[in-house]
Amino acid sequence: MKVYKLTVFEKDGKKILDEAFEASSDSDAKNLGATMLEEKGYAEHTHRCTSPLGKLLLFHV
Repeated sequence: MKVYKLTVFEKDGKKILDEAFEASSDSDAKNLGATMLEEKGYAEHTHRCTSPLGKLLLFHV
């Protein structure tokens, strides 16, 4: 399992969520990240999900 990072920002750039989670692949992490954003109500906030190698899996401004 690899550790991925999900970060959510306010419009002013303030970080409101900075959470690490484990997934077995980049595609699983992308799906898990999207689900986490929906569950927490942050899907429309600026966010990013990155892989352990720095690959950008999800991004929304």
